[in-house]
Amino acid sequence: MQEIKLINTKLDKIKKIDAQYELLNFHLEIIANEDVISDESLYHLNDFSKSVEVLEVESLLNEQDDSRNAIINIHPGAGGKESEDWAFMLFRMYKRWAVDNDYSFKILNFQDGDENGLKDASVEIKGNNVYGMLKSEIGVHRLVRISPFDSNSRRHTSFASVFVYPIVDDDVDFVLNENELKIDTYRASGAGGQHVNKTDSAVRIKHIPTGITVQCQNQRSQLKNKTIAIKMLKSKLYQIKLDELNKEKDKLNQNKLNISWGSQIRSYVFHPYNLVKDHRTTYETSDISKVLDGSINKFMHKFLLYKMEMDNGIKS
Repeated sequence: MQEIKLINTKLDKIKKIDAQYELLNFHLEIIANEDVISDESLYHLNDFSKSVEVLEVESLLNEQDDSRNAIINIHPGAGGKESEDWAFMLFRMYKRWAVDNDYSFKILNFQDGDENGLKDASVEIKGNNVYGMLKSEIGVHRLVRISPFDSNSRRHTSFASVFVYPIVDDDVDFVLNENELKIDTYRASGAGGQHVNKTDSAVRIKHIPTGITVQCQNQRSQLKNKTIAIKMLKSKLYQIKLDELNKEKDKLNQNKLNISWGSQIRSYVFHPYNLVKDHRTTYETSDISKVLDGSINKFMHKFLLYKMEMDNGIKS
């Protein structure tokens, strides 16, 4: 039923574009007769262009898990409060992106930084083709700015890593052996209600064979935290399984292993000029404030085109 719904949604969009195309032909006839381009004609042309761009993006989202919901995980790199503040800026960027695109945004785990920002955050984002869009964000993100924490106003470079995993639903035959799990409970730290901080409700789960560890402390109930942690672990293990099956593990992870100089996928520069540049696609914009307010669809679109070209051997 879910697949039928997705197909019907695509058909409706194609029918809408077909109708917009016919309307544009009508406007062309008027322009040819009157030799004047009206504001209405320009409006319909712009509307048609946006619809075609959306269809192009969705046509590129044809891999197995692109239609799934996703968990996005954000970690600061070395550098203390500088990188922790940068990690929070990314957290805010993705939250605004989700809101702008009518996706749901749910915090699964959030650990405050020592003075500001965040140490670790995991978020569940739900909506149409969420994982397919967010996979462009996997890797190290670099920030260059005059530090607000430096009394001498010196320029600082900060790093943060972004990991994205497709959420495993019941349609996937993926079994998690509980004998391979080490489950610990502990008292949550940081901001939260009095119950959160006074009981051992936080849960940490380690998958012994792989060494992968997840944790959740944002819910009042230990059971709810465990359920969320299991979901996060399944998603991570499923991604590893996919990487191994596709023999792409090294390629997919090469940019997110080392949160440091030279490994970044995208740079956000505030000084000595304003620039956001994706180092894979070379797409860039000087409107850094708009990007950090969640306007990153163009970067995602360019990445999908780049990935298609790489997969088809168009680029060397």
